[in-house]
Amino acid sequence: MLKELNGKGLLIHHWDTDGICSARLLLEYLSDKDIVNKTPGLGNYFLTDDEVKKYSIYDFVIVADMSLPKENILALAKNSKVAIFDHHLGPVIKEVFHHNPVIKGDDPNKYPSASWIINDYLKNPVNLFALLGVVGDHEKRIQNNSVFSKIIDEFCKEKNITFEDLHNMVFLIDSSYKIGDRIEIENMPHLFLKIKDHNDILNNNKWNKNLKLLNTEISKQLEAPTEEINGLLFKKIHTKYSIISTITRQIAWTTKKDTMVVNTGFFPDSDELYVRSSKNLESMIMRGKNLGFKCGGKKEVLGSIVPKDQTDSFVKEIIEFLK
Repeated sequence: MLKELNGKGLLIHHWDTDGICSARLLLEYLSDKDIVNKTPGLGNYFLTDDEVKKYSIYDFVIVADMSLPKENILALAKNSKVAIFDHHLGPVIKEVFHHNPVIKGDDPNKYPSASWIINDYLKNPVNLFALLGVVGDHEKRIQNNSVFSKIIDEFCKEKNITFEDLHNMVFLIDSSYKIGDRIEIENMPHLFLKIKDHNDILNNNKWNKNLKLLNTEISKQLEAPTEEINGLLFKKIHTKYSIISTITRQIAWTTKKDTMVVNTGFFPDSDELYVRSSKNLESMIMRGKNLGFKCGGKKEVLGSIVPKDQTDSFVKEIIEFLK
């Protein structure tokens, strides 16, 4: 399908390791195409009206590692051929090419990242960028996946690297979105087309400086009070950095408890809300969307942007749901 795309193209991708590596894999495959890549405004799991208008000039649009709202996709599809490669929950959008095995009923454990789905679709061999997306979305928990722990172990032995090397690469790559460097994020897929090996990532001075700054901020925010409500751990933070998912992961994976974090400092008029749970969160993701919030995620993850005057009520609903 991809080789049939002609004209001027746009690749929209998520800002994290999985999205950046997914974009890199697609740009390599489409190297003969006229294509530019963009990421939405950091923290926005949707396109603004201005972005939709700006992006409607392209002959084709590819969306990677993002479950954009259906209305965004249909608006783009009025003027462009649209293809989606994703692994998040959401409706199947039948009006466009939508490749997402997870929402079509396949086992999410077999498709742990968009980078893996894309690499599989392109029939590429196992490679660094396919696996970085996997490690990026699951971190050390992927070692509990018998299939992928074996794939990763074999790759590491072949390349003479460790799992910790992969893990550190993810932290370095993600540092750009966490400090809000959108330009760097959009440059990275092109940079990854040129790197020689993993050392070019591990030794990148700019990303190492980012990571040092972020680790200080994360430690500070983790020290903020955490409240336990009916077995749920709840933390409110205030930071300009996009670290809410990192903090939620660290608390949830360390304590093995359901965790919800609210960040009041990223957006001027809205709050970031992030949940990790052992309970299936699909119905609460749909509830958030029905309330008009920008809301998405996977079975075990809910991420949402909520107007400040509605945060408390949505928090209460989630607490009641998780009881």
